[in-house]
Amino acid sequence: MNILIINSGSSSIKFQLIEMPSEALICSGLVERIGHKDASLNYKTNSVSIQQTDKIRTHKEGLHKIVKLLLDPEKGVIESTNDIKIVGHRVVHGGNSFSNTTLITAEVKQDIQKYAALAPLHNPGNLEGILVAEEVFPLAKQVAVFDTAFHQTIPEVANKYAIPNNFYEEQGIQVYGFHGTSHQYVSEKAIAYLKLKTSKIISIHLGNGCSMTAIMDGKSMDHSLGFTPSNGLIMGTRSGDIDHGIIYHLVNNLAYSMDEVKDLLTNKSGMLGLTGHSDLRDIEAAAEKGNKECILALNMNAYRIKKYIGAYVAAMNGLDAIIFTAGIGENSNMIRKLVCAEMDYFGIVLDEAKNELRSKELREISSSNSKVKILVIPTNEELEIAKQAFNLLK
Repeated sequence: MNILIINSGSSSIKFQLIEMPSEALICSGLVERIGHKDASLNYKTNSVSIQQTDKIRTHKEGLHKIVKLLLDPEKGVIESTNDIKIVGHRVVHGGNSFSNTTLITAEVKQDIQKYAALAPLHNPGNLEGILVAEEVFPLAKQVAVFDTAFHQTIPEVANKYAIPNNFYEEQGIQVYGFHGTSHQYVSEKAIAYLKLKTSKIISIHLGNGCSMTAIMDGKSMDHSLGFTPSNGLIMGTRSGDIDHGIIYHLVNNLAYSMDEVKDLLTNKSGMLGLTGHSDLRDIEAAAEKGNKECILALNMNAYRIKKYIGAYVAAMNGLDAIIFTAGIGENSNMIRKLVCAEMDYFGIVLDEAKNELRSKELREISSSNSKVKILVIPTNEELEIAKQAFNLLK
C-alpha cells in the first residue's frame, strides 16, 4: 500500500511516499523557505535527485509542485493518482477534539479550521494540504495525525493555567502541546537505544518552530508550548515566552491593535526580530563573521533552552538523556554546543569532537564521563504518520 505523507510546517513542506507495511521509502523531499524569494524544492528517489530554487509564495504552490514531480513521466514515481491509497497529513492543533489518528471528514476539516486561530502559522497550511490532496488524489483515504495527541498525558498540574476554572472547564483553555509526532518518534528511538525499562528524557525539537518535552516512561509529562504554538523557546519568527504585560503596554500605551500585536509576536519576533534573519543558517554565518546581534541571539536561544532543561530535570526529579532533533537540532553543532556548555552540574557533558560529526543516523555525542546521554536523533514524523495511518485503515 502506497501512503503519501504531507507534513506542512510554518515555512516548509516535507513529504514522503512510503510503501507499507514494509516501510520502504519510495520518494522524499522538502519545500522550504516558503514565502521567500529563494525558496527551494528538493526531490529524491532511488534514481533521481533534484534541487530547484524558485519563488514559492504559498503552501498551495509548493504542494502543486510536489504533485507535478510525483506524476512526471521521467522523474516521477507514480503513473496515476490512483496509485496513492492513503494520504497522511500532519495537523498541528487538534485541541481536545482529537486524541487519536483520525479519518478526515467534512466535520474534521471544520474542526481543523476552527483551531486555525490557535495555530495561525500551521493549521491553515495543514488544511490547504488536505484540500489539495483531496483534489489531486480523489480515491485516496485522507488521514490526520495531530501534534497535540501525544501530549494528552500531561497531568492537570502541568496543563492548567492559573486563571479562573471556568476557562479550563468550559472553554478548554489549557496546555495542548505540539510537535507531538516528532517527540513521540525520537523518544521511542531513545528508549530502545538506551534499553531503559524506566526513563526520564528531555526531547528538544528545534526547527523554525521549537519545543521541548519532559517524557517519563514514554509519556509526555510537560511541554514548552501551550494553548497555542507561541510560547516557550525562541523561534524563527515567534517570541516564545514573554511577559503578557507587554501586550497591554503595546495596546494601551503604544496604540497597537490586537491584530498588530499578534502579527508582531507571531511573524516579526524571535530570531527574525533579534537579527533580521529567521533562518538559523544565515544567523550562524553572520555570527561567525562577528555580527554582535547574531551572536547575542544565538546565546539567548541557547539560554532559554537551558532554563527549560533545568525546569524539566526538577519536574521529573532526574534525567537519563536529552535528545536534539529536527532541522536545527540535528544539524547545528553550534546550538548543541551552546546548550550543553556549563551544564556539568546536571551531569551533561558534551564530547565536542563527536558533536562536530555529521550523520543521518542516531548518534551519541556525550562525553564518556557524562552521566546524562546526549543524543542526536533524526526525527521522522513522516514514517510515524505512515505507521499510524496504516494501522488505522489496514
